[in-house]
Amino acid sequence: MRSLSIFHYRDRFFRRDTANEGEEEGTLTKADIAALVAEKGLTKKQAMEAIESTLDLVKKALKRGEKVQLVGFGSFTVRQKKARKGRNPQTGKEIIISARKVLKFKPGKALFQAVNAKGK
Repeated sequence: MRSLSIFHYRDRFFRRDTANEGEEEGTLTKADIAALVAEKGLTKKQAMEAIESTLDLVKKALKRGEKVQLVGFGSFTVRQKKARKGRNPQTGKEIIISARKVLKFKPGKALFQAVNAKGK
């Protein structure tokens, strides 16, 4: 039987799927974040609405081409990639890869240091 739970270990939160027992890495989902925010004094519904609103604002700003900077966390930018020539790996035929927008995330100094901290 599968069950999901959130657990805290060494200052990190993980979402555990008991069907995959033994895996060290976990996944922190939007619902998990809402549950953790709700522990700070909001209802789960209010926490989910706050998270949804925040993510919606970020999405709209990126869609307009604006840079989104969260101090201590990082910044999101949208870059334009030009059309280019490529090759179909199955047929070897040359194709044109159309121009597109790509998202770029640059971690902030505090996040980078937290992720790369030794001994924690």
